[in-house]
Amino acid sequence: MELLLSSFDILARWDVLLALLAGSVGGVLIGAIPGVGPAVAIAILLPATFSMDPIVGLTVLLGIYGSSMYGGSIPAILINTPGTAVNALTTYDGYPMTTRGEARRALSLAYSSSFFGGIFSVVCLILFAPVLAKIAPMFGSREIFLAALLGLLLVVVAHRGQALIAAALACFGIFLNTVGLEPVKYSKRFTFDQSFLSGGVDLIVVVLGLFALSQAFFLLQGEDEKVRMTKLRGGMFQGFRELVRNPRVAGISGTFGVLMGMIPGVGEFTAQFLSYTYAQRTSKRPQDFGHGSSEGLIAAETANNAVPAAAMVPLLALGIPGEALTAMMLSVFYVHNVVPGPQLFQNQMDFVVALYLALLVLNVLVLIFLLFATNHLIKVVKIPNRFLGVCILVLSFVGVYSLRNSVTDCLIAACFGIFGFVLKRLSLPAVPIILGMVLGGIMEVKLRAGMARVKTPFDFIDRPVAMILFLMILGVLFIHFRHLWLERKKTKEAKWSTKHASTNFGMHLLRRKDYLLKERGRKVREKHLKYNPRSTDKR
Repeated sequence: MELLLSSFDILARWDVLLALLAGSVGGVLIGAIPGVGPAVAIAILLPATFSMDPIVGLTVLLGIYGSSMYGGSIPAILINTPGTAVNALTTYDGYPMTTRGEARRALSLAYSSSFFGGIFSVVCLILFAPVLAKIAPMFGSREIFLAALLGLLLVVVAHRGQALIAAALACFGIFLNTVGLEPVKYSKRFTFDQSFLSGGVDLIVVVLGLFALSQAFFLLQGEDEKVRMTKLRGGMFQGFRELVRNPRVAGISGTFGVLMGMIPGVGEFTAQFLSYTYAQRTSKRPQDFGHGSSEGLIAAETANNAVPAAAMVPLLALGIPGEALTAMMLSVFYVHNVVPGPQLFQNQMDFVVALYLALLVLNVLVLIFLLFATNHLIKVVKIPNRFLGVCILVLSFVGVYSLRNSVTDCLIAACFGIFGFVLKRLSLPAVPIILGMVLGGIMEVKLRAGMARVKTPFDFIDRPVAMILFLMILGVLFIHFRHLWLERKKTKEAKWSTKHASTNFGMHLLRRKDYLLKERGRKVREKHLKYNPRSTDKR
């Protein structure tokens, strides 16, 4: 009880409440604009949050992170264009409802499902917080190194079909983190006698380049799209009634969201598709999925909104981000000398619970705002892409320059912006670079600290948690290579069948010809015997 009261005291400040309101409303607006997304907004706002208190800066970023998916469902349902990448599955059943004239019903159902998913995950994690507080002290330097390695490995493996390039980009991120002064003896690495590289490559500069500037270039090189809006008819509260009639789908989808959110590198997409697949297989009307099924919409929106709160678990408990957005938030902790990890749960548990309560209040604020402001909010969808690109470009360079008043940082950000634009055009992931930079630094420091007590290789995994993490790493590698072997086997079989398709067809024709000839001969002989039985008697 004392813990909750102290957490409420942290939140009951006018600046924290104002940050919550600004983050929630701003996140909805950003999510409703196709082509922007929370990563761009958080990257632009990061320099501004460094001057705020940790709880204020984090609530702004959490507000944008958690509420952007609410807003992203609006264009996904109305114009078949997801506002954020994780709302892509919402188009499957949301837009068909719009074409049937049920746009308001679809929006209401999406808001209700998102609200349930957000509240469900926060409640689960508040109840789970005491367990985390007991588990966190078991993690020493070696365990955190192995956990960071596992997180990086999961991020790479999660990019199916692109695992090799994701691994290369993650290694590139680790290399970027090594540039500058190393953290123990402060010797220079990869500076090439250039003074501007002595301070290293700043994470925020890379983030703004890869996400914000690349998105600005992408919007500027495209054409403005003409959007036709449909009129909204009906009440906004009917979605709650439909959600109550599907408790099984909502509960299982929320559970998938919580579990997938806690695993680094997995995130919303896996949670969504697992939930959607489960809902379709257990539905009484599976043929409706993809054609305006309320169960499909509930599964998609509940799962993706249950992830943000769960994604904070590895960040707060171990200091290990599982995706780009939580990696950006980690920099806010470091700027204010608040080190996430086991010590945070032991010494500042009220701060952790305050963040979860902020997420709880955030979902309530977003739902109230959307229920009464949707009619006006849909006009945001009509903002031209090129105008958005110019705004993002200007704000990004202002944010980069404000970090250290350095023109060199702007040039580095521009280079990474071009690199990020190339990755977008090639449909390659940029997230492994950011996670490589963040996790690479953690792994280097913890490995050096852990090796001080290691005399044999087995000493590194001689504790229970370290052994479990090591076995998990081996399990992930085994599953991944087994999947690659099966895919290669299927590819070889497909190539062989394609190569011998003509031969198989020819053999089939020959066999068919022999059969027909034999069958024809048998019928001729029977007919002959029927009308000339004496020939048999002579024989």
